[in-house]
Amino acid sequence: MTKIGWIGLGKMGIPMSQQLIKAGYDVTVYNRNPEKESDLKALGAKTAPTPKELAQQTDIIFLMVTDDNAINEIIKGENGILGANATGKLIINMSTVSPAVNKEMAGLLIEQGNQYLDAPVSGSVRQAEDAALVIMVGGDQTAFEQAKPILETIGRLALHLGEIGAGNTAKLIINTMLAVYTQGLSEAVVFAQQQGISTENLITLINNGALSSPFVKIKSEALLNENYSPAFTLKNIVKDLRLAKDIGLSTPLGETALQTFQEAEDKYGDEDLIAVVKHLTNKANR
Repeated sequence: MTKIGWIGLGKMGIPMSQQLIKAGYDVTVYNRNPEKESDLKALGAKTAPTPKELAQQTDIIFLMVTDDNAINEIIKGENGILGANATGKLIINMSTVSPAVNKEMAGLLIEQGNQYLDAPVSGSVRQAEDAALVIMVGGDQTAFEQAKPILETIGRLALHLGEIGAGNTAKLIINTMLAVYTQGLSEAVVFAQQQGISTENLITLINNGALSSPFVKIKSEALLNENYSPAFTLKNIVKDLRLAKDIGLSTPLGETALQTFQEAEDKYGDEDLIAVVKHLTNKANR
């Protein structure tokens, strides 16, 4: 049986790796904070003390971490994957990081005789729990075909888009659109309130018309209950918009969204990205 390694047990990494365990795969996990490994151990996962040792024990290694710095540490660090001097491994980076760091890490790992895919996801915690993520993949076609049955255990669609970096480029495009959607919905709420129309009535109108979408329905609950517990934090959308800017984002709405979310980051960065509505409300009331 293929042995799977999973590195990164955050809000997304836990439910995603759980899907693999439930599907019967032999899974070994590593997380910088070992306390997060306990629930997966209870489901039958093994643990490794370092990424290096995880790489030595497994065949396909998934990464789901926060940023470029984390990827550098996991792969190039003192106890990183490169230190295993392994060959024949398939590393699948599902993190939303820069296309540049994916290309750099791919080069180093392929030089050792391994394969590499960048495969970030569209969707949040609820979709991860339902195995309904959309997975966008860059890298070798043969490696993608090898990984596809496993990816389809995690998501409802795994689509190969091109060479290494293509997956992350697509993810930054999708998340730019997410930011624009979020700001548009938030501005509609603020505008409606200014005109004496309740958020509840506005949401009812949207959800019963042509502008209805799964995204609006998901965020309706947060808006109506003023519950900004993060499924995807505001500071992470800022990170992704900055990465998009680095690869050439220059469209009017994209640049406006980056400015708005950057303004909101200091106060609301650890809350869900829909908390930008509070920043926009404050601006409107000045």
